[in-house]
Amino acid sequence: MNKPLVGALLALTLTGAGAAPAIASTPAENTTATPSAKAVAAVNFAGTVSLSNCSGSVVRMPGSASSDPALVLSNGHCLETGFPEPGEVVVNQASSRSFGLLNSSGTRVGTLRASKVAYATMTDTDISLYQLTSTYAQIESRYGIKALELNAAHPTAGTAIKVVSGYWKRIYSCNIDGFAYNLKEGDWTWKDSVRYTSSCNTIGGTSGSPVIDNTTGKVVAVNNTGNEDGGRCTDNNPCEVDENGNVTVREGINYAQQTYIVVPCVGTGNKIDLTRPGCTLPKP
Repeated sequence: MNKPLVGALLALTLTGAGAAPAIASTPAENTTATPSAKAVAAVNFAGTVSLSNCSGSVVRMPGSASSDPALVLSNGHCLETGFPEPGEVVVNQASSRSFGLLNSSGTRVGTLRASKVAYATMTDTDISLYQLTSTYAQIESRYGIKALELNAAHPTAGTAIKVVSGYWKRIYSCNIDGFAYNLKEGDWTWKDSVRYTSSCNTIGGTSGSPVIDNTTGKVVAVNNTGNEDGGRCTDNNPCEVDENGNVTVREGINYAQQTYIVVPCVGTGNKIDLTRPGCTLPKP
């Protein structure tokens, strides 16, 4: 996993409930795109947030109302309570976590606060959704910043994307190289993970960054991990496992978890409802 900040600084020490995830290096600007990556939407830092140890973003569903309590998307391994165990699902857990809200240039313009962890898991995917004490309308009125929208459709290989880290105020540009049937890292396995082309060389602290489609400006995934040094299916060294159990190791390649699967699980009032038709997120 792309380490939360504590993991990035302490390398292989423990962070919360689990081993610290993936690569760390000195932050530097990386906006090199592949030749086909021609942005149509203006992708910048607006709506992204910095956590104490990770990155994230204020997100809305296609059907969210401006009066709904806003949601912040990050990784399950970025929870302040530590890594969820395999098979563990967190729903409606009280939280008062704070988030630094960024504007388009990456300047912190305010602090948002959670009321709860609406949903989090590291099983099949690696996501957390915090419900905030502010509505979308309140955030836009106070800061002039709109939430990023989750795309409701599965992304496609070759799509030009940007990984936007609110923690480092850094944007990575690359393409979706393809998808890993299963991505295994230590005790955790994630399904249908997004694989980046090599120029998205994400580092510690980028965990939870939104992965944004350059053309639509919508969020298609959440950044979460990468193979640090060629290890096979170990902490910090995820491997790909295909339908037949064949293992592929791609040293230096990084990954994200798709977010279209979240959309069917969010109902009226932005409430998580795991019984809704089409919802495939793991249940407690």
